Amino acid sequence: MNVLYERVLLIVLVFVLLIVSWCMYDNYYIYSHTLEADITRYKPGRTFSLTAEDPQMSDEMVAWLTIDGTNIDYPVMQGSNNLKYLNTDPFGSYSLSGSIFLDSRNSPDMTDSYSVVYGHHMEHGKMFGALDEFLDSSYLTEHTGGSLIIGSNADDTYPLEVFASMKASANDENIFDFKCGDIVGYIRDNSQVFTRSDDKPVIALSTCSSGDMIERTIVFCYIIK
Repeated sequence: MNVLYERVLLIVLVFVLLIVSWCMYDNYYIYSHTLEADITRYKPGRTFSLTAEDPQMSDEMVAWLTIDGTNIDYPVMQGSNNLKYLNTDPFGSYSLSGSIFLDSRNSPDMTDSYSVVYGHHMEHGKMFGALDEFLDSSYLTEHTGGSLIIGSNADDTYPLEVFASMKASANDENIFDFKCGDIVGYIRDNSQVFTRSDDKPVIALSTCSSGDMIERTIVFCYIIK
């Protein structure tokens, strides 16, 4: 019986070890395939000579988003629907971390009065994981700067001003279905942090909240045109 007990225990321990090893590998794979800092080599306006070995950025890149003082410095993609870039990187390859992407219903030149940009919530501030920090009023007021480069050829560049943050449901039609006539007023009345009202175009940056499938963390910026 003791020998049988030892063998069963050994099998269980090996099984647990395999599960733990797989989880560690899975986490490593996801984060090792998240867009790294060298993606900024492709940033419009920078001098970067592509070689035959360098991957080509998809022609569906419509903008480049930067939020000062964070890791958010990424190309913004736009597909024909909002599913394509959930698991596709800016080079058109499969990626669990996906891309930062503009809602397919928005104008790619950011001329709408309200636009929504999505990104996965990744740890260590990668992708849109940095948005959590903006739920703190002190952090937000110290990190209000950013920029939005329109088009792959840097057709226009606009400063961004972070002015609000909130948590909301993914089913919120005012935010995600463009059914609010006064989006700034809605943000003012429902935000966790709000600094000031303005009549400038608004861009919302949205990500999942700490693994929650429904709740979203959203940071709002004015596009200073």
